Amino acid sequence: MARPVVGIIGNHHLINDQYPAHAGGAMNSEAVSCVAGCMPLLIPADPRFVSIPELLDVCDGFLLTGGRPNVHPHEYGEDETEAHGAFDRARDAIALPLVRACVERGQPFLGICRGFQEVNVAMGGSLYPEIRDLPGRMNHRMPPDGTLEEKFALRHPVTFTEGGVFHRLMGAQEVMTNTLHGQGICRPGARIVIDGHAPDGTPEAIYVKDAPGFTLSVQWHPEWDAANDPVSRPLFTAFGDAVRAWAAAGAARGAKVLKTA
Repeated sequence: MARPVVGIIGNHHLINDQYPAHAGGAMNSEAVSCVAGCMPLLIPADPRFVSIPELLDVCDGFLLTGGRPNVHPHEYGEDETEAHGAFDRARDAIALPLVRACVERGQPFLGICRGFQEVNVAMGGSLYPEIRDLPGRMNHRMPPDGTLEEKFALRHPVTFTEGGVFHRLMGAQEVMTNTLHGQGICRPGARIVIDGHAPDGTPEAIYVKDAPGFTLSVQWHPEWDAANDPVSRPLFTAFGDAVRAWAAAGAARGAKVLKTA
């Protein structure tokens, strides 16, 4: 039987600083395929090539990935500054309305890093341009040197709300995560529930209150070593289960239509 399809939101990328491409990390595809048990499909996140209705029809769920470009501050009513870094306005134009459509329909998505921030902005929230510049905050950015293993190493704990969604999913109220981000949630969007924090108070785990589908999003990168990491594995497994449930419900609706036609 065909696996349900997870659309992986890609990023604009220049190969050799010259050739335009749409890119997605191989570890995202591996986590979707090998842990969530779904078929990964890289999405060119650009409204010139794809539309929201098409994506909702083709894919059963979505992985909102990390990426170096940040959500443009105009999306939450602020002016662009040097501290906001690079942008991918084409991805903004796809990801933000896609989140809102999925929340309304109950179609599952999992947000990671930039994707976590996209979910907050899509629901009306705002972002800090640079977490490490805030009083009392740690530097959450990727270490500038070292191997991939060192860059994605576990660096701080995340504490979940006792009895909350993430606590129940992980079977633990505190877990260790990596950290590779510069921005973070400033004002939570409407219905955004912050369910986990870093020791310095930075929001690390969220979901959309009363959404009919899977909306869990995290500020860290669970796609790294997802098959073996005790925090990443249950997150991707639960996401895969939600995607399969959505696909099965759609197949049942289609069969009912054919039967009555």
